[in-house]
Amino acid sequence: MGDVGGGVCTGESVGGGTDVRSSSGPAAADHLVVMVHGILGSTADWKFAADEFVKMLPDKVIVHCSERNMYGLTLDGVDVMGERLAEEVTEVINKWPDLRRISFIAHSVGGLVARYAIGRLYIPPERKSLEDPLDTVCDDSKRGTICGLQAMNFITVATPHLGSRGNKQVPFLLGVTAIEKVASCVIHWIFRRTGKHLFLTDNDEGKPPLLQRMVDDCDDLHFMSALQAFKRRVAYSNVGYDHIVGWRTSCIRRTSELPKWEDSFSERYPHIVYEEYSAGSRNDKCPSDSLMNDDCDLLEEKLVTGLTRLSWERVDVSFHNISIQRFAAHSVIQVKDPFMHSEGADVIQHMIDHFL
Repeated sequence: MGDVGGGVCTGESVGGGTDVRSSSGPAAADHLVVMVHGILGSTADWKFAADEFVKMLPDKVIVHCSERNMYGLTLDGVDVMGERLAEEVTEVINKWPDLRRISFIAHSVGGLVARYAIGRLYIPPERKSLEDPLDTVCDDSKRGTICGLQAMNFITVATPHLGSRGNKQVPFLLGVTAIEKVASCVIHWIFRRTGKHLFLTDNDEGKPPLLQRMVDDCDDLHFMSALQAFKRRVAYSNVGYDHIVGWRTSCIRRTSELPKWEDSFSERYPHIVYEEYSAGSRNDKCPSDSLMNDDCDLLEEKLVTGLTRLSWERVDVSFHNISIQRFAAHSVIQVKDPFMHSEGADVIQHMIDHFL
C-alpha cells in the first residue's frame, strides 16, 4: 500500500499508548480510532494497521494503539481490562479536544475488552426514545454517544464473542469433547481470570458469566446500548487455520448458519472469501433445551441470540492457499508482524476501504 498525502507522525499518548496521525498539513483529524490488542499482546501488534490507516486516510483519523493492558495484564479479566481501557480512552479524548467521532478495531480477546469498555463509556441520548433501545435507529439525535463522541465503526478481528468453551471453539483442542471439558476446568491455571471469562466458568457473587451479562445492559454498564450506538458493527473471522479462535465464535453464527465458501472473488482482497450483512433479529424467545445439539449448548445460544439482535457485517477470511503463514492465521489476519504475517495486508485494506 502506498503513502497517500504525507507522512506518519507517531508520539506517546497521555493514555500511555501510541498515537499515530498524518504529519502533513494542519491537524484537522476529528476521528479517533482505538486499536486494541489481544491476549499477551502489546501496542506493536497493531503498528502495521495503524500506519496504513493514517497513510490511506490522511488528516482524517488519529489512531491510538492501546497499551494499558499489555502482556501479563491481559490475564486480569475482561472486566478489569475493560475498565482500564475505558479510562485510557477518556484520557486520550481529553487530549484531543477537536475529536467528534470514534471507532474501535480490536483483535481476539481485545474485542471483548472493547465491548466492555464502550459499555462503561456510553452516554444515553438526552431525550430517551420510548421505543425499544435495541430497535434500529437511523436518526443520529436518538443515538447515544461514546464518551460524547459519535460512534462510527466497531470492528472485531478473530474475537471469541461466544466464548471458548463450546465444541470446536478452540480449534487446537481438536473438537474432542473430553479434552474441551478438561480445558474448561483448568484454563484458569494458565490464563487466570481471563480464562474463566472465556470459558464461561466465572461465577462472581452468584452472577451469570460475564459474557452472558454483556449481551444486555447490566446495572450501570450499557453493553448493548453502546454497541447499538455504532453505525457499523463488523466481525472479521478466520474460516480455518486459526488454532486459537474458532470460526463460529468469531463470526457470531450457529453451526447451521456457517456459509459455504469458495476461493476469493476479488483480486483486491484475495483472502476474503465471503461477505454478508445481517439485519438485527427481534426474536428474543429463550431457546429451549430441545434446540441444543452436540456442538451448541444453551448458553451459547443465548449469546448468539443476544448479539444478533443488532445488525452485523460479517467478513470471512481464509489463508488456505498461501504458504506456512496460514498456520498463524490468528496473527496473519491482523498483520501482527509485517514480515511474518504480510499475507493479511488485504484484510487491513478491506477495513480501510469500507471505513466510515
